[in-house]
Amino acid sequence: MSKRIAILATNGFEESELKSPKEYLEQQGWTAEIVSPESGSIKSWADTDWGPEYKVDKVLSEVSSKDYHALVLPGGVINPDKLRTNEQAIVFVKSFFDEKKPVAAICHGPQTLINADVVRGRELTSYPSIKQDLINAGANWVDKEVVVDSGFVTSRTPDDLPAFNKKLVEEIKEGKHELQHS
Repeated sequence: MSKRIAILATNGFEESELKSPKEYLEQQGWTAEIVSPESGSIKSWADTDWGPEYKVDKVLSEVSSKDYHALVLPGGVINPDKLRTNEQAIVFVKSFFDEKKPVAAICHGPQTLINADVVRGRELTSYPSIKQDLINAGANWVDKEVVVDSGFVTSRTPDDLPAFNKKLVEEIKEGKHELQHS
């Protein structure tokens, strides 16, 4: 069965954390769409400097979580910081949890989840610099390559992408998770 996955990002996303999951999802025969508050294209961050631009498939204001089977939140320092102050992005993210759909966030990506108020009581991981922010928001932070908590997948860094991608696909194949919650 064909699946449709939203990758929510804006300028300053870590390139590998968008590119790798997108390609892996598309290898499954699924559609992975870049959803952004901006139209046209968004600029990546590649390790230590600005990287290539990526075409935005759908503008955030034109879509709903009901259009997708799952959500991916790439990191980068700039990207989640911008998204977490965008009310439309917060509503979009929270709705995936409310609908019990798989959500995956890597590196700094979980910062957006703090503002969506969906990490309390959840086991997760992230880039170490936001560990305390997540703990303060009520998360049970662990230092592991990949963590899965009822359809909620998190990883620490681009080095974890192979495990992250594999678990993401596994959770999407399982479909809705009754224990997924906000």
